[in-house]
Amino acid sequence: MTSSTTSLLTPVENDLNILTDNLKKLIGARHPILGAAAEHLFEAGGKRIRPAIVLLASRATMSDHDLTERHRRLAEITEMIHTASLVHDDVVDEADLRRNVETVNSLFGDRIAVLAGDFLFAQSSWLLANLDNLQVVKLLSEVIRDFAEGEIMQSINRFDIDASIDCYLDKTYYKTASLMANSAKAAAVLSDAGSDIEENLYSYGRNLGLAFQIVDDILDFTGSTEVLGKPAGLDLASGKLTSPVFYALQQEPYLEILIERKFAEAEDLNKALELIRKSNGIEQARQLAKDLAYKASQSLSCLAPSSSKDALHELTDYAVSRLY
Repeated sequence: MTSSTTSLLTPVENDLNILTDNLKKLIGARHPILGAAAEHLFEAGGKRIRPAIVLLASRATMSDHDLTERHRRLAEITEMIHTASLVHDDVVDEADLRRNVETVNSLFGDRIAVLAGDFLFAQSSWLLANLDNLQVVKLLSEVIRDFAEGEIMQSINRFDIDASIDCYLDKTYYKTASLMANSAKAAAVLSDAGSDIEENLYSYGRNLGLAFQIVDDILDFTGSTEVLGKPAGLDLASGKLTSPVFYALQQEPYLEILIERKFAEAEDLNKALELIRKSNGIEQARQLAKDLAYKASQSLSCLAPSSSKDALHELTDYAVSRLY
């Protein structure tokens, strides 16, 4: 967890420490190489935002009652699914760094990385089935399907200037927001919180997830390698067109030419980055992220006052504050 989120997640700080210990036990010693690959990721300094949302949503909907083991296991499953998706993403993207740490594929090779991701998906599916709640199984199974669909959409739409901002948001939902939305809703299901709270927490996770990813996409143009944990401009170089790019395309016609020829000439990428930064695209994307974060915060009005509700609300501010 980074220092910027440590105080934010105080209501579930102990829960997250328990989660980290349990994750190391859950990956088991039966597969030493896969276990080492997975543990490398769990030790890579992630913010644990996704399981934190599950734990905060659980506490916010459990009133004065303590968390059940099923709530804790749901948070662990959520982090395992997220981690599995990162491993596969890094293989597809041929990434060497994540969070300023060497990726599993760069340390162990693509084959082990793919197997490690599969192992985590399989382990999370088995644990999910053992929660013995069909609605929760359906919600989290949908997430795993969404990851695959989002990855396919992203691959198909590389360098595609005809793709729309709506297509980008659909892909972003599948790859990022679906897990936040469905796991937050699943926490409310385990709390028997009722359909109104379940749907509001789904909306919270959906809009927060979209806001987080849009901010990450902006940072790809404005951040440093030290902040990003990967080279700046890498997404654009690989043909991933994000919200700042789509907005900039409406203002900078020459950007279209550079993208269509896949930055084939020596200075093409630098020219494209300059055009995007010169346009209003980054500011429009920033406003979109702020609007989505605000919608997420509005979804929390259904919850009773609590420190966990406050933390969920503060996460919506944190999502966009990373830009400043």
